[in-house]
Amino acid sequence: MKSHPNLCKANDSLLLIVDIQTKLLAAMSQPVSEEIIDKSERLITAAKLLNIPIWVTEQYPQGLGPTHPKISELLPPDYQHFEKTSFSCCSTDNFLNLLKTSHRPKIILAGQEAHVCILQTALELTTAGFSVYIVEDAVCSRNAEHKFYALNRLAQQNVTITNFESVLFEWLENASHPQFKTIMALLH
Repeated sequence: MKSHPNLCKANDSLLLIVDIQTKLLAAMSQPVSEEIIDKSERLITAAKLLNIPIWVTEQYPQGLGPTHPKISELLPPDYQHFEKTSFSCCSTDNFLNLLKTSHRPKIILAGQEAHVCILQTALELTTAGFSVYIVEDAVCSRNAEHKFYALNRLAQQNVTITNFESVLFEWLENASHPQFKTIMALLH
């Protein structure tokens, strides 16, 4: 049976963690920042188990600090790292060229802020021919309304709004997957 083209598969996905940095995260409310860290940690853990490439960006790290330690400690040795000053990751030197050579057409986005870097990156990725999936429970904005309207705008532009559990189950495809029990433990 041919699967629906909008489903994410482990062999065609790439996880992009956008700007989960210490000083920027401190501007979020504590419950929001804790959820972003928690869901991002789970996505990273699952991506590592399933050999899904992980890319991380940092917006002006000299001012906004490094990637949060709970995230950076989980990253595999072969992750891609990009420092940027542009709000869209796509405007960063060599980002799109490397992405095109990854042969991963489905980009799973987590990070901050939904109405700025996430939104601009997602729109430009769709223009470049990628399918984009925003993990709604792994993105945030300082203002909840900004996130709400950004996600609505993105949905109107054919960006898929999803959640971390849906992504994990799509990556697994089947309960007989060898990593099923390990990944199910991430749902707690």
